[in-house]
Amino acid sequence: MTVTARVLDVLGAFSEEHPELTLTEISRRTGLPLTTTHRLVGELTTWGALERAESTRGAGAGPYRIGLRLWEVGALAPRGLGLRDHAMPYLEDLHEVTRENVQLAVLDGAEVVYVERLSAPDAVSIRSRAGSRLPATATAVGLAMLAHADPELVDAVLAAPVRRFTTRTVTDPRTLRHLLGEVRRTGVAISDRQIELVSQSVGAPVRAGRGPVVAALSIVVPAAANPHAYVPAVLAAARGISRALGPTT
Repeated sequence: MTVTARVLDVLGAFSEEHPELTLTEISRRTGLPLTTTHRLVGELTTWGALERAESTRGAGAGPYRIGLRLWEVGALAPRGLGLRDHAMPYLEDLHEVTRENVQLAVLDGAEVVYVERLSAPDAVSIRSRAGSRLPATATAVGLAMLAHADPELVDAVLAAPVRRFTTRTVTDPRTLRHLLGEVRRTGVAISDRQIELVSQSVGAPVRAGRGPVVAALSIVVPAAANPHAYVPAVLAAARGISRALGPTT
């Protein structure tokens, strides 16, 4: 393994389920020797990619976590930076009108990466957060983008095993292909309790002007709500962002 590969393995050891890790845990999760892990973690900490959490022994004595320097670099990613800047006014308007969770995401293979999320204290709880990933097949934003994705990518996604989150998660490839067809026909995607039984989401694709689909937005509402009541507002926000992105974005 190259040094770069080892550094990436160290950073990849952290996840939403494991945001803080001790040196021993990083060594175990990466398969790297403890001495190598100690050296790489020390260099990453000095640069700011990692930082030490507080412990009972005081600041800087606890487990390691991702540092702010890495977040600063990640925030410069063009797919997220320009998209988020153009989309925020429309996301804020949608959030203000509905007082529900509003999300913006991009497609990365078989997964969606959430670029932004706006939520209210009394809104239904959701799994996603800015920077997190979920399977495209189980989310409204993912279905909205897959419906307009390259056929080869769609075939590959549907051929792979689909993770089940709830009893409502759609895992049958034929059913998923039918859902994608409905999204293309109606312009909107509805994910009904596929991620959590307490919520459903309504999503729509975002285009670069009148060009290809580059992202999707969604609103997450309680399972008991009527999702079709939110369709006009979601579509209006998606069209607004598409116009703001322009033909060359």
